[in-house]
Amino acid sequence: MAAPLSPDRLLAALRAEGVTVVEHKSWRTHERPASTGSFGPINGVMLHHTVTSGTSGSVALCYTGHSQLPGPLCHGVIDKDGTVYLVSAGRANHAGRGDDDVLRQVQDESYDRDKLLTPNEANTDGNTRFYGFECVNLGDGRDPWPPVQRDAMVRVSAAILRAYGGPGQGWTARSVIGHKEWQPGKVDPRTGTGGVDVSPPVVRRLVDERLAHPANWTAGTSAPTPPKENEDMTEAQMAKLADLVVDRLLAADKFDAPADAADYSADKKNPRHYWSGRSVFSDLVTRVRHIDKTLTALAKKLEA
Repeated sequence: MAAPLSPDRLLAALRAEGVTVVEHKSWRTHERPASTGSFGPINGVMLHHTVTSGTSGSVALCYTGHSQLPGPLCHGVIDKDGTVYLVSAGRANHAGRGDDDVLRQVQDESYDRDKLLTPNEANTDGNTRFYGFECVNLGDGRDPWPPVQRDAMVRVSAAILRAYGGPGQGWTARSVIGHKEWQPGKVDPRTGTGGVDVSPPVVRRLVDERLAHPANWTAGTSAPTPPKENEDMTEAQMAKLADLVVDRLLAADKFDAPADAADYSADKKNPRHYWSGRSVFSDLVTRVRHIDKTLTALAKKLEA
């Protein structure tokens, strides 16, 4: 289980991912009262469209809410230009009640990333389990989605997953869903004409692509240039290249931590249930050295 990020951690994660952020009013403390339910444990990110146009009106609506549904209506509003307006860091009215089978698939990351999830009941509080981001779009199937807006959706999602440890800790793009995959009858986010595709499977693919790179990565940028033949690499260059190789090879893998690890957790949604590739390597080296030491001592005893 994962506790909600503090406002500072959420803000830092978004900015590290290259997101342009605007802190709207008292977003750090603006949340639904505890009497309406908890916020956390967190299991993922949910994406919506606002059914509105215009920045200021959309942000105001999501912050304040309306007569039938009080605000905040999400945690952040993603504008057409890719700017993210933070309106809450706590419980928000965005997900409503959805399908517990979908929640289990998200928790276990046990579904096909490239296919839509299909909810058929509404029996579980999603406001407890998901960060929600409303994207400015009319949702009529005609309003286009600019590439920069989708990029912000991807970066926001990746930032939160990365803050919880990313793929190495069991947080892949399968932790990102659309509202229509959670609650029967919903259609958001709905792709328009003349823009990019924002269907959840497409967004998930792009999120996993981001997570295979450092947080400051931008699509289209190249890897570090290798040295020319017979040209020595500096220690910094070697470290950077080694980190890139390890990150790329291990980004999508999850390694079960050994039960004898000091901080092991049997809970598969707990980051301490998994180890990163580097933790595995470190543990292997430690164990091999221990075996070598033991064998050396045993050989000396046999020789005596």
